[in-house]
Amino acid sequence: MAIARPVRALGLAAVVMWFFFIWQILKPTGSSHISLGPNGETIKSFERDPNLDPTGEPEGFLTYASEEYAPGPAGTGRINATLLALVRNEELKDMLSSMRDLERTWNHKFNYPWTFFNDVPFTEEFKRETKKLTKAECRYELIPKEHWEVPSWINMDLYKESTAILKENGVQYADMVSYHQMCRWNSGMFYKHPALANTQYYWRVEPKVHFFCDVDYDVFRYMQDNNKTYGFTINLYDSPESVPTLWPETLKFLAEHPDYVHENNAMDWLTDKLRRPFHNKNAGGYSTCHFWSNFEIADMSFWRSKEYEDYFNHLDRAGGFFYERWGDAPVHSIGLGLFEDKNRIHWFRDIGYQHIPFFNCPNSPKCKGCVTGRLTDGEAWLHREDCRPNWFKYAGMG
Repeated sequence: MAIARPVRALGLAAVVMWFFFIWQILKPTGSSHISLGPNGETIKSFERDPNLDPTGEPEGFLTYASEEYAPGPAGTGRINATLLALVRNEELKDMLSSMRDLERTWNHKFNYPWTFFNDVPFTEEFKRETKKLTKAECRYELIPKEHWEVPSWINMDLYKESTAILKENGVQYADMVSYHQMCRWNSGMFYKHPALANTQYYWRVEPKVHFFCDVDYDVFRYMQDNNKTYGFTINLYDSPESVPTLWPETLKFLAEHPDYVHENNAMDWLTDKLRRPFHNKNAGGYSTCHFWSNFEIADMSFWRSKEYEDYFNHLDRAGGFFYERWGDAPVHSIGLGLFEDKNRIHWFRDIGYQHIPFFNCPNSPKCKGCVTGRLTDGEAWLHREDCRPNWFKYAGMG
């Protein structure tokens, strides 16, 4: 029996709408657009997501795997660097997942050591299971109490009052003392640990992260041979409510040390107010843009410089790691944006990476398991948190 033409037309329209719906869900993100933020502010995207373009290895001098990267003393090709993880014993399963990914995609070729940090001793199970996943050396370090404990100058009554207000304002982890301790340690204490005294470069690896792309060159040698200080994959906006006085305190510091600011700084990126004016206003003039530091490959010489050390000590005494929720990501980012040559900051666009809910997913045949050009698989509004367009606008791609 023939189907009436109007019915056929309706059926065809339904099929088209269904495919359009699926495309809207699965399509890569990154095209230029203007949208509204949660407070009604206009959010502009300045350019197409470069991750949609074919991605190869970075320009510059690259060193590939060879017999010189064999495990143990035979590995004379390795430079002074380590994979670094701050992790608890109860996070073993998630740490093993991260290790498997990074060993499979990169470290089985280069055998750089793993250095694990904890504020309590590691269990024998943790040591045994992590050693199973790598041919490289594994080191297990205890954080000194003086590096982890709440500093003596912090008023705990004020801390409780302040964090209660932060919690009411929806600031995540505001009332977790351990989270504040972690942010402070990652900001200005980890590189002072005796176990890292003779180490220059590190790659930070957190539990429950994923790596999607085969990387065939030594990333630490890339940093050294191409004069790079810091490498990132994801660049986001922070919550203004968590850092309301971070930038004002920074300005106080700069008033005392104007000579510390590098002539080729990234001040425009740090202070942009066009794309997220609400953030700039509520963070005292700071755009809240930051490198998402759960992934970072960096030269610790920068953190050990007089400029950064003086800056961290100023912030530490101001108390914002506890009275507010200053994270290591904005603190590292502001320090780099002010005191380092922005050309020495590198976007590792070829390293596929995920820390829930955000991705860096290159368009490369070396990558499997992520959708090219998709920043997040979370709620649609999370795409507004991408600050890469501002970095590309003001600093390039590094």
